[in-house]
Amino acid sequence: MNAMSDKKNQNEEYLQNAIDILNQVATNPSTPKNIRKNIQDLANDLKTQEHSMSVRASNVISLLDDITQDPNVPSYVRVTLWQAVSTLENIRE
Repeated sequence: MNAMSDKKNQNEEYLQNAIDILNQVATNPSTPKNIRKNIQDLANDLKTQEHSMSVRASNVISLLDDITQDPNVPSYVRVTLWQAVSTLENIRE
């Protein structure tokens, strides 16, 4: 295997991990409803093939950053979203 496909596989793994984290938050009944909806939308954004993986990752990182700044977001949700951000930050093309 060449370095290119290794990197792509690694990026896909990071992307899937981030989607899994976001889905956990989105399906957790203790997450506020409006936040669940936003997080589900972001997970779906990561799945679309419309943009490159790194563009999708940076868009979602930016939106997650906005969400974590919201004082109404419970701290356990914020910490979990930071995990998703740090996973997405590993994606490089």
